[in-house]
Amino acid sequence: MSKQIGILGAVVTVLASLAFVASWSSGFVIAKIATADVPAATLLVWRFAPLAVVLLAVASATGAFRGVPRVELRRQAVIGLFAQFGYCAFVYAAVGSGIATGTTALIDAVQPLVVATLVGPLLGLRVRGAQWAGLALGAVGVAAVVGSQLGGSTAPAAAYLLPALAMACLIVGTFVARRSEARLPVLTIMTIHVSVGAAALIVLAVATGALVPPADPQFWLAALLSAALPSLVAYSLYWWLLRRVGITALNALLFLVAPTTALAGTAMFGEPLTGWTIVGFVLCASGVALVLVFDRAHRPVAAAAAPDAATAPAPAKKIDARVNDPHLAVVSPSTSVVRPDHAPREAEEACRR
Repeated sequence: MSKQIGILGAVVTVLASLAFVASWSSGFVIAKIATADVPAATLLVWRFAPLAVVLLAVASATGAFRGVPRVELRRQAVIGLFAQFGYCAFVYAAVGSGIATGTTALIDAVQPLVVATLVGPLLGLRVRGAQWAGLALGAVGVAAVVGSQLGGSTAPAAAYLLPALAMACLIVGTFVARRSEARLPVLTIMTIHVSVGAAALIVLAVATGALVPPADPQFWLAALLSAALPSLVAYSLYWWLLRRVGITALNALLFLVAPTTALAGTAMFGEPLTGWTIVGFVLCASGVALVLVFDRAHRPVAAAAAPDAATAPAPAKKIDARVNDPHLAVVSPSTSVVRPDHAPREAEEACRR
């Protein structure tokens, strides 16, 4: 019986992983379709504003904000401003400018390399040779993909800075969240981030004259799908898989979003998929794999295999080890409880595309 339960659990995990990659990739595809006739700000504001109202109502009814310090509310608001508003605005602007969906997803996928290698020193963490090598491979891969797209893309060369700016917003959010030691419920984090993102998007839409939505039912279908799939479904699966398979395996799944999106872009929009594009994806995958393997090799042993109290590492040493993750996210080595230092990534995922 236990063997059957184990097999069933493995099947559920595989199906959830496939659904996660598909729902996350859908955000880029929906952005491509929906921004063809309307400004990106219009779609984003009507994706986020109704979702924020729903989350605020649920959070108020369940007392999700009870006992949360004001300083933590302000910190989460800053994270939401960068990881929700900044990230989504730049991603949608990139897709709307004509950049291939797969290219935008790829630049997003190498964000763990940049965080681990460049932000690590800001936190006093040692960056090893494997991490630098992974960053170099990822950078060459991105350059190969972007170079293969320039000739057949309608987007100006400067537009390729937009997904890089989206990635920069995530990095800032990661750095801010890493300074927090608070443990907040997922509902609380998501409500703050989405609400702040919605407020900023409303200001942007009003300033650019893009607040009024079209009467086209297809627009509202796109807004509904973008709120349901990349926000709620992908976000919920992210947290479930994070506890189920761990951050290293989840990072690998995140990278699968890029080729999945590229294939969808080729099939649905005729976006180019050249030999150099494939080479670039392989190089980026190698860079991400190098960092993930390094992270797994240097991660502290789980509680089940941990030494007894007499030989356990000192708390300071445990803190150093736990931040080796490429996202600078924290999973307590003594339990499988995920710390909310993952917040920027999750916020990004709540908003993705």
